[in-house]
Amino acid sequence: MKGAYSRAHAVLMTAASAALLFSFLVYALYAANLMSFPYDYDQGEGFEVHDSVLFSRGQLPYRDTEIYPFYASNYPPLFHVMAAPFVWFFGPAYWYGRLLGFLGSLVSAAAIAYAVYRDGGRNRWIALLSGLAFLSSNFVYHIGPLFRQHTMMATFETLAVVMLAGAFPRHDKRAIAGGLFLLLCAGYTKQLAAISAIAAIAWMFIRQPRRAVRWSLGFALVGAGLFLWLNVASGGQWWRQAIIANVNVFIAEQAFGLFILWFKLHGFLLIPAALMFVYELYVDRLSLYGVWFAAASLFGGIASGAWGAGDSYFVTSVAALCILSGILFARLLAGVRVMPRRLLFISPARLSAIAMLAVPLLYLGYARATLKMPTDGAFSHIASALNIEGNVRENFYDSASFTVGGYARIGYPLTAEDWTAGAEIVRLITESDGAALSEEAGFTMAAGRDVITNPTQLRNLDRVGLFKGKELLGMIERRDFGIVILRALFYPPTVLQALDSHYELSHTVHMNGFDYNILYPKTQDSR
Repeated sequence: MKGAYSRAHAVLMTAASAALLFSFLVYALYAANLMSFPYDYDQGEGFEVHDSVLFSRGQLPYRDTEIYPFYASNYPPLFHVMAAPFVWFFGPAYWYGRLLGFLGSLVSAAAIAYAVYRDGGRNRWIALLSGLAFLSSNFVYHIGPLFRQHTMMATFETLAVVMLAGAFPRHDKRAIAGGLFLLLCAGYTKQLAAISAIAAIAWMFIRQPRRAVRWSLGFALVGAGLFLWLNVASGGQWWRQAIIANVNVFIAEQAFGLFILWFKLHGFLLIPAALMFVYELYVDRLSLYGVWFAAASLFGGIASGAWGAGDSYFVTSVAALCILSGILFARLLAGVRVMPRRLLFISPARLSAIAMLAVPLLYLGYARATLKMPTDGAFSHIASALNIEGNVRENFYDSASFTVGGYARIGYPLTAEDWTAGAEIVRLITESDGAALSEEAGFTMAAGRDVITNPTQLRNLDRVGLFKGKELLGMIERRDFGIVILRALFYPPTVLQALDSHYELSHTVHMNGFDYNILYPKTQDSR
């Protein structure tokens, strides 16, 4: 009987590995396709490129938005500092930021695999599947290969948690310092990392209060020192742009929908992770992974409901659930009791035998739940065998679909038509007179024009009463802009009203599934 279980386990584990490796193949092809594209894919990427350009010149992007070019960033500096050396050699481009994000996701997966291997009983196969499961998540797939700082934040968070989980109980001072340093890196990559920092410090306090207080004070002093330096160096704009203007309106329906989608996609591993957390909470010692999982799931999920947020805010929780579920599975397969007899009336040997079948089946279920792939070309036969067809584009299937608010409308590969459309918009800017006002910075950078404004940042400032826009509105009223490119209408209402009064739609260019409206100044007769 044991031999039959072992053979079935090997077959099912091989099938699960193949399914998750296929998911990784799709992810890698998507990343490669995206890295070569020279324009925005996800809205706002171009402003991340511009931030990197400013840092490469030794300039801060936290600026007065009342003065031309009315530009400011609301993100911490580290990711853009990492990309800045590439600007020196290659100029403004998207590929290196997208490469950094993709590599960051691979580092996160490797850290997850290491944590499961180290803390779950040294099961290499489960460790591998845990890392691949992270990369298979639709949320990770979306954000991973973009020129956005979120993936790198999650990488620093994951490395920090894995390091602290092993170092703090041993009182390994060097490793503890390294883990806290990585948490600082995460926080100065994106503000959302505060959730992981609080979770880690809370766990340290639970384990060793006195030691935790000493380390936390040092952590707070360094973090506060960096904060004050940025604020002084930017003349107070760091506080205004990255803190005050970074609190957005909460949309309850969006948060609720994303919570449901998170469970739908990750339930096969989420439930085991939650069971492991409950076991730690009531029977065993609470691990850092458990505290991290609970905090990232709850508070990251709530934060996903903010305007401008979305599914990427669950990426950290996905890393945590992959670790917790992987440790549970590895221990079950090793025959280590993770439930006391009074709660689970089954022998360790029998439990291990059941796990040999259940664990790979859960990974197979997870691979199917997170499936996304092209449905044409080389993938057409696989799509036919799986009985799926394109549901978010004619030639692309995404198991999440695009029905939930906040779930990014991206993920499909770019086509030759998208390249042609981007080049057409750049040509129109090049041929226009005067400055160009574009909702996406990539077009103006490619045309050699100034990057003017960051529409979402102006909107955020306007919402809290910190944007007047007198000079920008004056330029619009004088029709100083020879061309205006709009996609999502993210500018403040006063700016949109001024554009409607003084500019008119010429035509629309379709790129990457979105319509880009091309506006020119109204003639005197059309006023």
